[in-house]
Amino acid sequence: MSKIAVTGSLHYDIMLEAPHRPEKGETVMGSACHYKFGGKGGNQAVAAARAGAAVRFAGAVGDDQQGRFLRDQLQQAGVDCAAVSVSETLPSGMSVAITDAEGDYGAVVVSNANQQIALKTFEQPAFWQDVSLLVLQNEVPEAVNLSAAQAARQRGITVCLNAAPARPLSAAFAGCIDLLVVNAIEARDMCGISVQDLTSARTAAESLASRFASVVVTAGEHGVAYSEAGQTRSLAAQKVTLVSTHGAGDCFVGVLCQRLSGGADLSEAVAAANCAAAEHVSRPSH
Repeated sequence: MSKIAVTGSLHYDIMLEAPHRPEKGETVMGSACHYKFGGKGGNQAVAAARAGAAVRFAGAVGDDQQGRFLRDQLQQAGVDCAAVSVSETLPSGMSVAITDAEGDYGAVVVSNANQQIALKTFEQPAFWQDVSLLVLQNEVPEAVNLSAAQAARQRGITVCLNAAPARPLSAAFAGCIDLLVVNAIEARDMCGISVQDLTSARTAAESLASRFASVVVTAGEHGVAYSEAGQTRSLAAQKVTLVSTHGAGDCFVGVLCQRLSGGADLSEAVAAANCAAAEHVSRPSH
């Protein structure tokens, strides 16, 4: 069975619920607080594993209670976390997210130990054994992503980047990316096209496809557009009752990559990921 390798962030998430997100200088009385496993890398690894993929994870946590919790959650989801190192100098990564009454959220992330992912991991043949797809995000230093991506390309392994959050990519790193996955905001930041519906999502996907072999642009409640081999398509979002959007993008990427690693084509994988994301946003995020 082919495996997915995921390299990225692990965060101990503090989830707050409030009627609205605070303005500058405002104190808002919240209604609930939850603690959960997070980080885009960790979330995508768990989503792929729960969808049926064999997943290997490379990351870093602190030598603290939060770090032990994060490793335990990976293991419980069936993710191989032998390549998760423990920093002796930095605490585990953390985030605080506020979900408002409409189900939207904003978050603040502190990377901490995620800055110390061991590059030597990617030099070890055992890490790449049976891997067909590498999944990356932008919550860790580009040096980590570049090292992993170059090692993967040398072995003929497909490289997927979920460019979240959006940031400039070096030419060396961009040249390693086979599949780019972005949301509306990230697409706008990378190509200058405002994504407000499926038509503009298709336009953004076509624009980005001039730089990357395959592109997926998620457009929230509108759906998703994708471009590959000169063909651009779109798929409308499923109609659901929104509860929380938190983690929906990570769910989408995890299921997308699980399907691709199992041999599905991009259209099939996007359709499965679209369904999974719709189910995800219709249930509580904790």
